[in-house]
Amino acid sequence: MLSSILVSDAAQSCPIHIACEGHFAVLTASLSDTAQGYIKAVGFKHETGKTLLLPSATGALECVILCDGAGAKYDPLLAGKLPSLLPDGAYHFVETDLNVQALEDAILGFLLGAYTFKRYVKKADIGCKLVIPHAIDVKRIGIIADAVEFGRDLINTPANDLGCEAFAAAALDLAQKYGARASVIVGDELLVQNFPMVHAVGRASGRAGDQAPRLVDFSWGNESHPKVTLVGKSVCFDTGGLNIKPDASMLLMKKDMGGGAITLAIAQMVMSLNFPVRLRVILPIVENSISSNAFRPGDVLPSRKGLSVEIGNTDAEGRLILADSLALACEDKPDLLLDFATLTGAARVALGPELPPFYTDDEALAGDIESAAKTAHDPVWRLPLWNKYDAMLSSKIADVNHVSSGGFAGSITAALFLRRFVETGISWCHFDTYAWTPSTTPAHPEGGEVQVARLVLALLEARYK
Repeated sequence: MLSSILVSDAAQSCPIHIACEGHFAVLTASLSDTAQGYIKAVGFKHETGKTLLLPSATGALECVILCDGAGAKYDPLLAGKLPSLLPDGAYHFVETDLNVQALEDAILGFLLGAYTFKRYVKKADIGCKLVIPHAIDVKRIGIIADAVEFGRDLINTPANDLGCEAFAAAALDLAQKYGARASVIVGDELLVQNFPMVHAVGRASGRAGDQAPRLVDFSWGNESHPKVTLVGKSVCFDTGGLNIKPDASMLLMKKDMGGGAITLAIAQMVMSLNFPVRLRVILPIVENSISSNAFRPGDVLPSRKGLSVEIGNTDAEGRLILADSLALACEDKPDLLLDFATLTGAARVALGPELPPFYTDDEALAGDIESAAKTAHDPVWRLPLWNKYDAMLSSKIADVNHVSSGGFAGSITAALFLRRFVETGISWCHFDTYAWTPSTTPAHPEGGEVQVARLVLALLEARYK
């Protein structure tokens, strides 16, 4: 676990200085003559993101300097680049360089940057240890890092090892670990219990066996606490169905269960911190495959809510399984309902891979989410539930078409479709995430990423703790 990098003490640890440009000259003037001579000899100048390992007179490592920016160039998680650069050994951040919040951010960034996916390739563990400052309570930081690691591992695991049954097992194992009450509905039983769209999307991968569609539902916490329900799109692999994806678009479709992984990472944080909420997790788990019984463009499906849904494109399957799940969630009348999904390419076209859009009609919730994003350094951007675009989902033969009639506003119309399955008066937000880091940045190694999970924890802390 990433939290194992943290140690309470070490016989000797190397100091890490985080220095903005204004502090750099003062810092270097306080170093040994050897260190100052080395800096001059190599011509090192402050530049945001640069790292300098300074030798002592004996050749040992005297200290590490990480150059951070100021203002808009300041990166609270910049220390995430250090684990891959530092030799084995114990380190500590110099507390006088940072305030308490900046120190906590640096520790978290260091842990998140130390992540590696090791299921299929033997890799040595990071040889760095980080000595915990006495003034910092790192329990929360370690819990966040371990939950992020759990979610990243799920997203990075391909569908041959993380199909529907295996993903459901991961969710049920988590529920059991924390004493949550859990259930799972599998295969044709989805029809019996009125989840017709979950069944329709997943039936082509088999009505029985390890790839059969299923719905996992677990609850944890005191029933008297505020009800917080999380719904995560969990498509273990997406071929696009009969509207089959081109090969290049299929390469990353192991991550199409990223919404479910984000949901489980948040759940692990909440339960590990024994948070005062009544947590419910709903995961519709399917593989969108191609078979003689696959659902088709032009089909009209019933839904749990009672709306008939015309299928415009089988590659827009995620919103179908979410719709049945949101209808289920609303039956319990939660105080807060959040869903997470790798839903549309349109969101990436609009905002890129690092900035997931979110949608809500609840202005107070929108403000709280924006504040939490800044607190957690977990960025999002609000896009509108633009009511005039609702007409794009009209159907001549059903209550609604699940995709728009044109190529515009794809992420917005997807959110508008989901809104039809949320009861009026429920505080709801939809996050359209990418769940992937295309190339490594500090604290975000290339691969699976549980976007908005830290944001949601900060949101719950601000609202309920």
